[in-house]
Amino acid sequence: MMNRDQVREVAVEYIEVDYNRTRRHSSLGYVSPERYEQAEVA
Repeated sequence: MMNRDQVREVAVEYIEVDYNRTRRHSSLGYVSPERYEQAEVA
């Protein structure tokens, strides 16, 4: 069983690493930040 700090760490990692990099943002033309950055660099 995880304690509160471990749960918080897992949640923050999911949000910052997985969710925010893959979810589509309307301000970016409905693409993920990761795809947007790739398109801007290329």
